[in-house]
Amino acid sequence: MAPPPRRILITGAAGFVGRHLTKSLAAAYPDATLLTPTIDVTDSAEVSAMLRSASPDSCIHLAAISTIAAAQQDQDRAWQVNLLGTLSLAHAILRYAPECQLIFASTADAYGASFEPGAKLDERAPLAPLNTYSATKAAADLALGSMARQGLRVVRLRPFNHTGPGQTAQFVVAAFARQVARIAAGRQPPVLEVGNLEPRRDFLDVRDVCAAYTACVDRRDILVPGAIFNIASGEAKRIGDILLALQELVGISAEVRVDQSRIRTTDLPLAHGDATQARTVLGWTPTTPWSQTVQDVLSDWRRRIDTEPDEN
Repeated sequence: MAPPPRRILITGAAGFVGRHLTKSLAAAYPDATLLTPTIDVTDSAEVSAMLRSASPDSCIHLAAISTIAAAQQDQDRAWQVNLLGTLSLAHAILRYAPECQLIFASTADAYGASFEPGAKLDERAPLAPLNTYSATKAAADLALGSMARQGLRVVRLRPFNHTGPGQTAQFVVAAFARQVARIAAGRQPPVLEVGNLEPRRDFLDVRDVCAAYTACVDRRDILVPGAIFNIASGEAKRIGDILLALQELVGISAEVRVDQSRIRTTDLPLAHGDATQARTVLGWTPTTPWSQTVQDVLSDWRRRIDTEPDEN
């Protein structure tokens, strides 16, 4: 294990994963300074000034246009943030903090069409993105890999779908939990608006994903620059079964109505991953039971709907 880090920089710390990661790192490294600046990663001057003053031991780069819908709606912005902003940060680290480890939050969505045969993918699978979000992430992932040859101490994590308390309703499990909570509370009619319920996906708890980032910091002195790790459970869950589980938790049976706007033309029937590398090198494995994750997401939304207006 590396010595405890003194200064850890987190971009995107105010986001869903960032809020959980800040807690995880604070618990793991109580004596470390956590740096969580609000910066525009596309402003190279601002990024450079921040790196000069921060002098971090590790930098976990979460800041991104993080949803498929948002990236599709403003594709130029997605490329600016997810690719050019990432490169701006990487170049600043090489110039002003060359010993700093950069942990990049890539995505398993970048495998895209490689999932089509239905096999469980490891890190050797080709990146074959099917949407703007995954294309921008794949481009940044590959670019950072090339920069490892220039001395960048980069580690690329490719997490599969993850959820947990605090996630927005732009993501499927949280979207289901919000609707179920509102129906159970009498805040909306007993009708669930859904997309395609048949795909099967590899789901994780966000707290387990944060444990993988922490494991990278722990092992920053032994990880090979350019290393890639899938962060996956290895199990595929049917989307519709998650919806049923949420309904059962609150004891409701609602009408399920397909909303065509929620259907993705590039939806793949099956996407799951092989995380053998993460287990072997990082000592990481998911530990949170899926039933606990689902319960926690639902409990979180049952609290949050109290502040939402009624829907007519």
